[in-house]
Amino acid sequence: MDLAGKVVVVTGGASGIGKAMCERFAKEGAKHIVVADMDANGAADVAASVGGSSTGLDVTDEQALLRMIEDTEAHIGPIDLFCSNAGIGIGKGLDEPNSVWQKIWEVNTMSHVYAARHMVPRMTARGGGYLLNTASAAGLLSQIGSVTYAVTKHAAVALAEWIAITHGRDGIKVSVLCPQAVRTPMTAGGAGVAGVDGMIEPDQAAEAVVETIKEERFLVLPHPEVADYIKRKTSDYDRWLHGMQRLQEQYLLD
Repeated sequence: MDLAGKVVVVTGGASGIGKAMCERFAKEGAKHIVVADMDANGAADVAASVGGSSTGLDVTDEQALLRMIEDTEAHIGPIDLFCSNAGIGIGKGLDEPNSVWQKIWEVNTMSHVYAARHMVPRMTARGGGYLLNTASAAGLLSQIGSVTYAVTKHAAVALAEWIAITHGRDGIKVSVLCPQAVRTPMTAGGAGVAGVDGMIEPDQAAEAVVETIKEERFLVLPHPEVADYIKRKTSDYDRWLHGMQRLQEQYLLD
């Protein structure tokens, strides 16, 4: 996909990777960028910097998300690229209360479902479109220290795979962003084990997104090491699990 002249929506666009994507898409010549975030003031600042528009949005509110889509397509034009980027990192072990599980599930997984539910039919009707979902390397591997994050990010990757398989012939392109540690508000307190290969800047993640979208590939891997980890995991699952157990022990000792 050539981003020049395209209408783009980015959720979670007020900071971090979302902000960097908005800025990078603007450099590529996107026609209009809609910056959506619960931080309405932050979204407005980013929108002003890229010549786009903004909206305050809770991505767990399906009807609010639908209204944003309808308003964008009615007043700006058909959405060519929808970046479902908002995400959170809360919870640790199995004993987390259901309220924590529900909250992270709604943000990290269901927000992608809501976006696809309302964008796929529209894009299919006009011959195609592009979905970019932000997940994590945790969705391909795992997340030591947080079962809630690991499970919801795995689900996000699975959803993206299913959409690509089921709607690829409808002209729906899908990419899923799976970085390790990125310097964002989420990692302000430290990256933990996710920083084992170093922490990158948001603009590096955004650059990887643009390169992948141009080539219409599925996996966006700002940390290229993740591709090798996937191969190790699938080639010998038991050996990989033992290696992850050792990594966990090292992480807990640190």
